[in-house]
Amino acid sequence: MKTRILTIMTGLALLGAATFIGTGVSAQTAATEATATEAAAGAIPATSVTTPAAVPAIPTDVTTYSPEQATAMAVQAEQWLQQLKTARARFLLTAGNGTQLIGTFYLNRPGKLRFDYDDPVKDFVVADGVFIYFYDANLGEQSNAPIGQTLADFLLRSDIRLSGDVKVDSVVESGGLIQIKLSQTADAGAGSLTLGFTREPFQLKKWRVIDPQGSVSEVELFQMQTGVALERDLFVYRDPQKKAGSLNQ
Repeated sequence: MKTRILTIMTGLALLGAATFIGTGVSAQTAATEATATEAAAGAIPATSVTTPAAVPAIPTDVTTYSPEQATAMAVQAEQWLQQLKTARARFLLTAGNGTQLIGTFYLNRPGKLRFDYDDPVKDFVVADGVFIYFYDANLGEQSNAPIGQTLADFLLRSDIRLSGDVKVDSVVESGGLIQIKLSQTADAGAGSLTLGFTREPFQLKKWRVIDPQGSVSEVELFQMQTGVALERDLFVYRDPQKKAGSLNQ
């Protein structure tokens, strides 16, 4: 388990929770559909689910943009990501093999995120600003790596740019989303990341990771709240098997 996770984490240095948790979690067959109803202030309601399915195919109803329009969309996405400091959302993860998980996602940039899965899954992922940890409840152990060596680095860096070590391969509108496909500038064959944004309001709705072997995983966000106050303890790794107060062990 550890070897598998660390191999994945040291691969495509883009946005990583999708592939990172998609291959590391215990198998829970959950859902394809999650409610898009906005949460009232406060608690985020559970996401409703139906039957499991593989990662949905990329829609064929594609609207292409002129180079000028594509550049403008990429700039707008970059600005939105730059301004994103804290967020909380429900998520639906779909791995390439059809395994699906639901839970709650927390973000506190730079450097911190958390994925908590709904019961009965007890696994979780947490980044504390330095390391990212994956806790495997079945094995009762954790794997970790420096954030900069993981797929999560792209979203967690203090200065998010859609240039430099990443490049924009395409910008299209498809499936009701503005989809921006990214790859590594130095190694285009290392896989790709596609960010999907809603138009009104303009915000991140989905991301899709294709690894170098062609495996696809996707995370869709629901009921997103941004600019929210989050407890600092959310972003501290605590070993569930140790007593309270045992941090980052």
